Amino acid sequence: MELDKELLEVLNDPIFDDITDDKQLFEIPTDMRKVIEAKRIQPDHYAQRWVCENFAEYDALFKQVHTELSEGRRSLMKITKTESLEAGRYYFVDGQMLLLERVGEMSRAANKMMDARTRCIYENGTESDILLQTLRKNVMTNGFAVTGLADTADGFFQADDICEEDMVSGYLYVLKSLSDNPVIAAERDLYKIGFTTSTVEERIANAEHEPTYLMAPVKIVETFKIVNMNSHKFEALVHQVFEAANYHVQITDSKGALHTPTEWYVVPLEIIEIVVEKIMDGTIVNYTYNAEQQCLEKRVTKKVSHFDTTGMKVLTLNIKKFFFDEIISGDKKHECREVKQTTLNKYTYIDEADGKRYLRRYDALHLYVGYHKDREHAIVEVKNAIYNKEEHEVVYELGMVLEHVK
Repeated sequence: MELDKELLEVLNDPIFDDITDDKQLFEIPTDMRKVIEAKRIQPDHYAQRWVCENFAEYDALFKQVHTELSEGRRSLMKITKTESLEAGRYYFVDGQMLLLERVGEMSRAANKMMDARTRCIYENGTESDILLQTLRKNVMTNGFAVTGLADTADGFFQADDICEEDMVSGYLYVLKSLSDNPVIAAERDLYKIGFTTSTVEERIANAEHEPTYLMAPVKIVETFKIVNMNSHKFEALVHQVFEAANYHVQITDSKGALHTPTEWYVVPLEIIEIVVEKIMDGTIVNYTYNAEQQCLEKRVTKKVSHFDTTGMKVLTLNIKKFFFDEIISGDKKHECREVKQTTLNKYTYIDEADGKRYLRRYDALHLYVGYHKDREHAIVEVKNAIYNKEEHEVVYELGMVLEHVK
């Protein structure tokens, strides 16, 4: 009690009454604030949305892309810090799809990055002229890129590929509930995905009396033969892919006991078919399921170099995307780097024989775009290197692009 009394006396000390007056110590004086605000570069205007007058030209396109996503013909994909957005492609930001209809003339912004105004059409009938780099940041942090049709087609397994030598180890089935429960009946894409070694008809014969079938009759929607594979692992993999879409409901059996059936998922039928095909042909490792958008999401795989640089002297450098693209296209033939006290030993060395400093010789530059782990990179031949005394920089004359990893 004495300790509480002492603490209360401290908190009631008059010195704490003036603490609000000390806040000005942490604030920028008015005259300094005006100078800072004057130096701050203001945008030419702030991008806002307005009604898209010709939205009728785009409405059907958005619906078509949504259909292609739900059918697995397209997928979503996260973009990295080093990736550029392309005109004519579709993207998601905050759950809403947009079309990057046009990119204006590029110019160098205050942050030294190339930027431009865009024309973006949104699926809600509006449009904006948001800056390209702002849009890219929004897509990267809270959205997705939509892949092209060709980017999702991995060469699906065909049923015709099954021959007499193949061993059928079981059947994966997809069922639709015929329950008259209004909550269950309201779920449009609710399916049970299960496995059986017998016929599916035998497996569901007593469905209306079994909690696993929601105590209601079911309809067979699709059946897949599992060929030359461990059937239990196959089923487990399907369930793992759709885990985020698992449907949770409690069912009361004939004795009044509560049950929580598993293996029910809210997923479009077309996506289930695509996932089964991708498991069969081995390409499922490249995808996850996005339950919010009800479509596949393509994994971003790490970009690994396979070029053998054994015996070569390679200098690793980070470079901005704009300059990187110019080197890849062949428009940029030189790469310059300032020689500073902190980089002196990186670009030069002292010859012990005469005590003089010389440029280090490199056979190639390994150029990385930005600092993200999945960044684009390339190995480029170095033909020659010179020192520019006026600019205090080393200039590398570039040759062939030996490898480019996107």
